[in-house]
Amino acid sequence: MNVYSAICDMIPFAMAKTTVNNNLLTEGDIRKKIMGFMIPILIGQLFQQMYNTADALIVGNYLNAESLAAVTSTSSLVFLIIGFCMGFSSGAGVIVARHIGSGNEEQTTKAVHTAVLLGMIISLVTTLFGVFFADDLLRLMKTPANIIGQATLYLKIYFAGCTSVVMYNMLVGIVQAGGDSRHPLYYLIASSLVNIALDILFISKFHMGVEGAATATIISQFLSMILVLRQLLTATDATRLIISKLRMDGDNLRRIIRFGFPTAMQSSVIDLSNILIQSYINSFGSDAVAGIGASTRAEGFAFLFVTAFSIAATTFISQNIGAGKYDRAKEGIRFTLITSILLIEAVGVIMYLFAPHIISAFNSSPEVIYYGVGRMRVASLFYCLVGFSHITSAIMRGAGRPNVPMVVMLVCWCAVRITILMTVGKAIHEIWLVYWIYPFTWLISSVVYVYFLKTTRIGPEGRA
Repeated sequence: MNVYSAICDMIPFAMAKTTVNNNLLTEGDIRKKIMGFMIPILIGQLFQQMYNTADALIVGNYLNAESLAAVTSTSSLVFLIIGFCMGFSSGAGVIVARHIGSGNEEQTTKAVHTAVLLGMIISLVTTLFGVFFADDLLRLMKTPANIIGQATLYLKIYFAGCTSVVMYNMLVGIVQAGGDSRHPLYYLIASSLVNIALDILFISKFHMGVEGAATATIISQFLSMILVLRQLLTATDATRLIISKLRMDGDNLRRIIRFGFPTAMQSSVIDLSNILIQSYINSFGSDAVAGIGASTRAEGFAFLFVTAFSIAATTFISQNIGAGKYDRAKEGIRFTLITSILLIEAVGVIMYLFAPHIISAFNSSPEVIYYGVGRMRVASLFYCLVGFSHITSAIMRGAGRPNVPMVVMLVCWCAVRITILMTVGKAIHEIWLVYWIYPFTWLISSVVYVYFLKTTRIGPEGRA
């Protein structure tokens, strides 16, 4: 028995065969369908967040504050490049979901194979770009000299294996488009546990340093990619992947790009502004980098509700528009908005109250804790705003208006942040500017989204 077969046999659910019809979101109680689809995604996102947080926690506790700063300083850059790629997986998911909702198996099959081939091309380009330009990009961000060596090493290893990250997201987007959110959860649980075990093994036992953290992350991500690939190869419906059928279908490719490119740009402009903010943070030294980096890693757990509800909203709306059930799509929008905002704000209050304990779990240095708690206690009470913005973005994509969130985020979360840094930031070199720049721009985008939410009509064209 080879290693590949052994992995799949150890995880029986990877062999399970599902049908699209069993997972359709166009029938049944709306609340139960959305929550039933969202909860496995939420739990899966929880384990996926452990990829990033496990690295930071273990590095911060087994190594030192400089190593923690090196790992966390790469986050904005990783999210920029990987987030751009994931935009296309989101676009593919919308198109596949619409074909499934309309019952068009031929177009579903064409869209699936087009998406997978597109993912392979994007993976190659991303790997080459990341490996060759890692050092240059970190220097442009003014990464402190005492951590840039470790940061470059971590980043190069990560991008050398980023095919697993890009392809996993493309493949899992197809699976979720069919309404199946359970199997991706199983795969993430397995790979997350492997990641934590390898982190501890490589860092505490083999003394590999930050390269051990990067290697553990890539190995575990390859595991999850293999498992979801196995599911698509053995599927019994129109989402089945047949290697010999891998080819680009022009019409579906154009549709995927039409929906995916604005989403990719939306993600990129957000992360571009984050890179500039990270450069500003770097000017305060490695303790500030480590403390604020720990805060943003912990913040990722708060945003799990937003991510899960966003995926659920886009898939639910896309399937129901494809099926012509517009009133059902509208009811799903209302439920998703209210529920997600209430949940994330509750998490924000909890993080505000326990901020010192959360940050100290990453590193016990008083300076690191000072910066981390300061940032967390400002941002956490405004999570309802970022939740509203992200969920409305998902609604716009599902409703056929992907350009709206791209433009809103470009202006509110990129242009405004850059303007503040280039004006106020030049005149006042204070860390509180970093703390408040996010809530301020979340507020602006929320106000703009209220207008677009009111003017968007869910109908045959899925747009206003």
